[in-house]
Amino acid sequence: IDYGMGNLHSVNKALKYVGAEVEVTSEAAKIAKADKVILPGVGAFGDCMLNLEKYGLVPVIKETLASDKPFLGICLGLQLLFEGSEEAPGIQGLGFFKGQVEKIKTDLKVPHMGWNTIGQTCSGLFEGFTKEEYVYFVHSYYVPVNDCTAAVTDYIHPFSAALHKDNFYAT
Repeated sequence: IDYGMGNLHSVNKALKYVGAEVEVTSEAAKIAKADKVILPGVGAFGDCMLNLEKYGLVPVIKETLASDKPFLGICLGLQLLFEGSEEAPGIQGLGFFKGQVEKIKTDLKVPHMGWNTIGQTCSGLFEGFTKEEYVYFVHSYYVPVNDCTAAVTDYIHPFSAALHKDNFYAT
């Protein structure tokens, strides 16, 4: 999904590298017809939600999440699926998950940037991973561990590194 922000080039390049057929679009009709949908994201929660609304993409994203179509949220694409974020008080998220995205509160370095291990709790998303794999993080906000948490990491305290619910995955 192209909403004028995000890490589209990196995601597109990675998907093509593994042999996927990719179409980057901001057209709701094309998104509705897609076999699988990815919501990437880099930037600020409020600005991204405003762009999704401006492009008229909120309804098609909600319809996709309600369907059995595979859906992947990446980075801010994960955070946008919650009801809101401390980063943008008063701005509503997509509301697929209950709760708020929270700011990392610490005297340590923020954003949390670097390699950390993830411990998997469930999900085929991590098939082939060892018990603890290293993945790279760059973020100042996090999602608390909840009943859809598919992987956990720890920076100050444990938080969701990945989510899984029905047809939906997010990292």
